[in-house]
Amino acid sequence: MIGSVTDASKPSTISRFSRGEYRNLALLLACLSAIGPFSIDTYLPSFLEIGARLGASPLAVQQTLTAYLTPFAIMTLWHGAISDALGRRRVVLVSMALFALASVGCATVRSIEALWLFRAIQGTTAGAGMVVGRAIIRDLFSGPEAHRLFAHVSMVFAIAPAIAPVIGGQLHAWFGWRSVFVFLTLFSIGLWFWCLFKLPESLDKNHRHSLHPLHLARSYKSVLTRVPFLAACAAVSFNFNGFFVYVTSAPVFLMKYLLVKETGFLWLFGPATSGMMLGSWISSRLASHNHKKPVWIGFALMSAAALSNFALNCLVPARLPWAVLPLFFYNMGMTVAMPSLIILALDLFPARRGLAASCQSFIQTGTNSLTAAIIAPLACVSTLRLAASQLAFVSIGIVATFIFLVMSRKEKTAQHFTAGSGRS
Repeated sequence: MIGSVTDASKPSTISRFSRGEYRNLALLLACLSAIGPFSIDTYLPSFLEIGARLGASPLAVQQTLTAYLTPFAIMTLWHGAISDALGRRRVVLVSMALFALASVGCATVRSIEALWLFRAIQGTTAGAGMVVGRAIIRDLFSGPEAHRLFAHVSMVFAIAPAIAPVIGGQLHAWFGWRSVFVFLTLFSIGLWFWCLFKLPESLDKNHRHSLHPLHLARSYKSVLTRVPFLAACAAVSFNFNGFFVYVTSAPVFLMKYLLVKETGFLWLFGPATSGMMLGSWISSRLASHNHKKPVWIGFALMSAAALSNFALNCLVPARLPWAVLPLFFYNMGMTVAMPSLIILALDLFPARRGLAASCQSFIQTGTNSLTAAIIAPLACVSTLRLAASQLAFVSIGIVATFIFLVMSRKEKTAQHFTAGSGRS
């Protein structure tokens, strides 16, 4: 097992990583993060059958997404703080065990209300791997190495949105919608054993933090009131939602507008995932101490893709393959920029990376939840509205990034002035 760092407040690189250990860690953290998209995308092809079998309306089935995403967002605010106190590994193991039990519940429900309940329990536990995984990376690595591992994790993680609906569609066609949740049960059990034997504990006991309410309140306040942090998190969140609005609208977008069958969700997730993988590879090649360059390259790609998508939907009816082609370039730009933006956000709080990772994930998943509950139902009325939503999301992301740069520069100037005054 890989040893833990000795100073949680100063990111340092583990001195001796074998190639096999590095690859195992990257793949394991990617799979832990993939629990989220697997929980969302795998059962999308089964929406119609779930409604028919449980006697539920399309809106009631759609709300199973909200039932999952809302507690997912709330609990991401706590996973990191709890791991700061109890250790990274323990939080992941308990969460994966509870997720497996909730998946069993989803597979055996007899009403839509029961499905809402177990989906909520899934959402409560599914985010631990993503949040704690980001803290583990920043515990173990710094600078370009942290950027590179973020990018490598993203590269592997990018496969999940592509294969999840394909797996779900095939399971649906062969065994019915309940088999999707049986698959999630087996997947999470496998991850639990993998973590048990291979996940390192990266936070030394001497550098853990109290869960005392007053201490936590002060810590959360310091993070959630710092404008540069909020701006960087907003940029990550809105950039991602430029794609996520298509994910939550996938059944309508593909099956209604593009006339794709339940087994054809790869038309959307194939190009999107290919773009994410290529963008992650580019991001790993751009890894350096200068995190701003990948951010602006990413925004250039996202802006061009979103503008092209909007223009195409204005000019011609939505048809395959061009209707999904802009998503390839959009997701490529998104994953070029994302590792740098996350690192810039977490590095503002080097002594509380777990809590900062929780807050960053909370902001992102909270935005996802609002998109699923409000934006997606309004946007999926037409493909033009979906394209307009994507363009609006990336525009907000650009504004948020400018705010981050301006405010972080002001902070550095103020700190330099204060330090100079103290010396004098």
